This record gives sequence, structure tokens and C-alpha cells, in this order.
Amino acid sequence: MAAQDKSEQPFRVAQLLCYGGLGFPLALVALPLYVFLPKFYVDEYGLSLALIGGILLGTRLLDAFVDPALGWWLDKSRHNSGYRQQVLLASIPLGIGYIALFHAPLSSASSHMVAISLALSLTIVYLGYSWASITHQSWGAELSLVPRERLRLTATREGLGLTGVILGAALPQALGMSALSSLFILTLALSVWALVQRAPHPPLQPKADAPHPSASLLSSFLLPFRSHGFLWLFAVFVLNGTAAAMPATLVTFFVADVLRAEAQTGLFLVLYFLAGAACMPIWIRVAARWGQVPAWIVSMVLAVIAFVWAYGLEAGDVKAYAVVCILSGLALGADLALPPAMLAEIITQEQHKGQREGAYFGVWNFAAKLNLALAAGISLPLLGWLGYEPGSGQQSADTAALSLAYAALPCLIKLCAAAVLWLSPLKTRLKPR
Repeated sequence: MAAQDKSEQPFRVAQLLCYGGLGFPLALVALPLYVFLPKFYVDEYGLSLALIGGILLGTRLLDAFVDPALGWWLDKSRHNSGYRQQVLLASIPLGIGYIALFHAPLSSASSHMVAISLALSLTIVYLGYSWASITHQSWGAELSLVPRERLRLTATREGLGLTGVILGAALPQALGMSALSSLFILTLALSVWALVQRAPHPPLQPKADAPHPSASLLSSFLLPFRSHGFLWLFAVFVLNGTAAAMPATLVTFFVADVLRAEAQTGLFLVLYFLAGAACMPIWIRVAARWGQVPAWIVSMVLAVIAFVWAYGLEAGDVKAYAVVCILSGLALGADLALPPAMLAEIITQEQHKGQREGAYFGVWNFAAKLNLALAAGISLPLLGWLGYEPGSGQQSADTAALSLAYAALPCLIKLCAAAVLWLSPLKTRLKPR
């Protein structure tokens, strides 16, 4: 089934689901890595926050710099094999790395061996995750020239991803990591099969349209930055991603030591992501009518208005925090669905559709990983330096620093992202049509 053009009918629901399905197991990987893993290795193996933060920083930085290389290689190789082979190959390290990360027999191992195992497992799973994500995103960007259809594709992928996030938040506390791992392996196999066998796919491009074999990795990395529109979108994406990465890294510690409600962590995450999933169709309609840029700005401002109240919460404020999770989650759908669709439009405007999607999404994922790396590698050691000790049970200056890093600072950064987007020329470049 070939990609759409403006004269073709909209994608059927079954086609959207077969394409977007891979977002579900990818989310089952992402949530544990970004939210549960630090506390898991503190509680299960006694590793220090500083050591975990250093390992996360190192492996995420390595992963971030691998993404542009993966995009460059994907642009060159897929003209021979298409995206299907890339997805199949990526699923292998993804599955192996995930199982090793949470189920390696390390109960009697030394801290040194646990740290080495953590670093190796993270490196493997990050490779598979990046490979699969860049391929999946590039695949979707090629499927249609119609902005509304791109939004539907992106929203389906991210909506199924949110469903995976919700289950990923609930299952570990309800049934344990083994249940989550079993669900991940099963859905990874099913979604890869559906994507390869049943999803719409773009036609193979003639080799003459492919990037020249001698094109260097550096030229591939620099290509997106030659686009004025991409530079503005990239700046907003980095700022907004930084604002999201810090709370994602610190949420389990905030709930445990500020709210003193560790048992409710999964519930809070479920409320947040359920609200995001419920409102995603609304953001898609708003963006289709008023434009993607105005919709994204409004969502950022609403997120700040809702989330900033978390800064003043104290032990026992469980109901208030649940309200914060729901209200801030209402804006999440815009953060997930709109930026990739905007990037796909810029790729088309730059006349790189069907040729250089890997280069763009490689750099895009590089930025996302860099945000997460810096959030973990800076905030966790900094909190340790300020005297914060997980599970200390003391409401003092160290937990005040945790509240500042978790809530106040991210809100300030997100407002900066909204301001940059408002001042950018993207409002005219990405008008609804």
C-alpha cells in the first residue's frame, strides 16, 4: 500500500492502528527507563543516586549521539530494503536489553558488577529503542502529504503510546515487573508483525533519489540545521523537552519523600497519562482548525498554570496532587502529537520528503535524549550534593530543593519555550490547510 497524496482517501482506522501500534511497546520501554529505573536500582541493589545519575548521563549521551548516525544510515540503507527490515532488526536488541535491565540475576552481585550490568543493558536497550523509534517516525512522515492525515498518524502513534504508558505505570506496582515484561515482549512481537505486514508503507524510492553513498555523517547531521523553520522548531522542542524531562526523572522521589505517598505513585501517573490520552483528540481538532503553533502555545501555558501548584505541596496533599496530575495531563496530548507533525511538514517544505527523514528524526531524537541525559545527570547528583537522601523521611531543606527542581524550575523553562514559539515565524509557515 503506497503513501497517500492529496487526491487519495483518508487512512482507514485499521491502517492507522497497524501503523501506530508499535508506539505501545515502545512506551512500555520508555516509562520504566525514565521514571522507575533510578528508584528501582536504589531499592533493589543499593546503588547511590550519584552513581545511577552518572550511568544514566553517560549512556543517554552515548545514545543521543548514536541517533544521528542511525538516521544517516537509515536514509542510505532503506532505499534497498525499505523500513520493514529496519523495524525487524531493531526489535532484537530492544527485547534483549529490556529483559537484561530488569531481570538480570544480580541479587548477589557486587555494586561494581551491578553498575556494569546496568550500563551495558542500558546501552543495548537504548540502541534498539532509538533504531525502532527513528524508523517508526520516519515511516509515518512519508505516508502522506496532507497535514491533517499527518496529524492523525502522529496522534494514533502517540495515543497508543500513552496507552502503553498508562499500563506501564500501573502494572509494576499492581503485578510486578515480570507482568510488565511479559506484556512488553508479547505486544512488541504483535505490533512489529502488524507494522510490517498490514500497515501502509511508502514506496521504495529510486536509488537516484537516495542520499549519495559518499554523503558523510556530518553532512547528514548538519542538513536539518540549514532549514530556518527547523532551527526554530528545534529550539522550542529542546526547551519544552527539558521542562518535561526534569519532572519525569524526579517524580518517584517527589511522591515518596515530599508527599509521603509512595504507594500512590502508579495511580498519579495513570491519572496524568489518562488525562493526556483523553484530550489528545481535542488538541488534534484545535490544531486542524486554528493551527498547530497556537494550539501548542495554549497547551504549554495551561500546563504551567496547572503544574506550578505542585511546588507548594507538602506531606499528605494527595488529593491536591491528583488534581495537579489531571489538569497538567490535559496538555500532554499536544506535546506528543503536534511537534512530530510539525516536523513532518517542515521536511516536506524543504523538499526532503522520501529522502532524508532519517536525518531529521535522528537529530530530533538526539535532542530528546540529550534533554533526558542532562535532566538525570545533573538533577540527581545535584540533589545528592544538596543533602537530599531518598527515603530519609525528613521534611526539610533537602526536600524543598527537590520541590524546586521538580515543579518550579520546569514551569519557568516551559514558559520560555512558549515565548520562543510565539516569537518564531512558524505561525505563518505552519498555518492550517
